[in-house]
Amino acid sequence: MGKQVTGWSHPLMKGLPVTGDEIEALSHQMINEAINSENISDQDLPIIRRMVHAAGDLALAETIRIHPDAVNAARQVLKTRRPIICDVQMLKAGITRTASEVICLIRDEHVKQLALSNGCTRSSAAMRYLGKKLNNTIVAVGNAPTAIWTLLELADTQGIRPALVVGTPVGFVGAAESKQALMESGLCYISNVGPRGGSPIAAAAVNALALMAGKK
Repeated sequence: MGKQVTGWSHPLMKGLPVTGDEIEALSHQMINEAINSENISDQDLPIIRRMVHAAGDLALAETIRIHPDAVNAARQVLKTRRPIICDVQMLKAGITRTASEVICLIRDEHVKQLALSNGCTRSSAAMRYLGKKLNNTIVAVGNAPTAIWTLLELADTQGIRPALVVGTPVGFVGAAESKQALMESGLCYISNVGPRGGSPIAAAAVNALALMAGKK
């Protein structure tokens, strides 16, 4: 048997924490100091901090937008164990802090057929397929702007109302525009301005909400 590894000895690690909890605590402290957290509400800070941590990008903090009702809306969903709907599997895998069911239908055969017949992305087709089941859920979108566009269409044409949309799709084709449309839609949201985003950031927001809900 090989020798048991008890820690790292690289000189660059000198003085740095080595356990997960210690690393997270120091990371959060550094983020608080770097983003001028005194100007952020106590309600929004845990969400912004985790999103920034997931991105490894302090500048992201300036782009994040959180609806005033987002935390309370999420708390009700999580308290009643309503599901969390995701656009992609990566996002589903990243949501780890809640006992609520986390659903992604991108691999569902009905969704695949619907996408083919409608000539759209599977993330878009999944939103259309779920339809009224999206009501009173958290919908998290980290990859596909088309999922947000479809969700907004369903809200306009069918009155479908998720309790909260965590919308941080990433990219240069329609991502920024879809997020701006979400923030102007009247739906409750957590989002950000511009092309930056991604599934890790959306997962971080949902995990932060779950942790906050668990403390109440």
